[in-house]
Amino acid sequence: MKKWKQFTSGSIAFLMLAACSSGGGGSGSTLQTIEEEGTVTVGFANERPYAYQENDGSITGQSVEIARAVFAEMGVEEVEGTVVDFDSLISGLNSRNFDAVTAGMYITPERCENAAFGEPEYRIGIGIATQAGNPMDINSYEDIASNPDAKVAVMAGAIEREYMLANGVADDQIQQVNDISAVITALDTGRVDAITMTDLTLRTALQDQDAQNIEIVEGVEQPLVDGEEVIGYGAAVFHPDDQELVDRYNEVLAEFKESGKLLELMEPFGFTEENLPGDVTTEELCAG
Repeated sequence: MKKWKQFTSGSIAFLMLAACSSGGGGSGSTLQTIEEEGTVTVGFANERPYAYQENDGSITGQSVEIARAVFAEMGVEEVEGTVVDFDSLISGLNSRNFDAVTAGMYITPERCENAAFGEPEYRIGIGIATQAGNPMDINSYEDIASNPDAKVAVMAGAIEREYMLANGVADDQIQQVNDISAVITALDTGRVDAITMTDLTLRTALQDQDAQNIEIVEGVEQPLVDGEEVIGYGAAVFHPDDQELVDRYNEVLAEFKESGKLLELMEPFGFTEENLPGDVTTEELCAG
């Protein structure tokens, strides 16, 4: 199995030049270009279990392995990975720094206004962790909202911030930081009283980081938005002008769902059958 080539944030300038031949500047579409060249450039945020770097510099994760398998089925064998902050993914995509994004990104109406999402690949709820012993008795976003002294950290650009605001958490209670490691450090050092992210990300991150003063809240009450329980659906993301590429990607993804290969690709990263997206469509999620 080929490993993803790694490009760090410092390689963006190079990738912007390369994108002129693989996005909007060439004579063919992005799909035609990547099929002809056999290479696709993908942006990701370093967030387990969706996408992350191993110690040897290779890139893996649930979203990564799905994208790798789909592109391979399309005849695109080389995937060049670019590490950027989560909140820079869509802007980088639309600047043609890369051809696609695969980073455990939820499909939301707001994001659909600026990018084209593939069909859902998984569904998942939110997780919360607190100081050991949960001294503020935080079991939901409403608990945070009801205690104005409570502070919570979240990764910049993550949808959980919007969920908290919708559930009454004040903006000045929320601290945004650049990555998952910084989120955990904020709680472990006592700068905040709670942290939140997707449940699997939280559990995986705490396994990887030696945090001494943290405990996961079990049985978290999932937030309600407009009276409905919020469950996030994630997918690969593409430039709005690349509908041909989105359609081809979705064709292969649908085959993986039908054959059971999608679950096989996700299981090594802690996902189960309960995380399969079911019949929910991107069109429905974009409509809100």
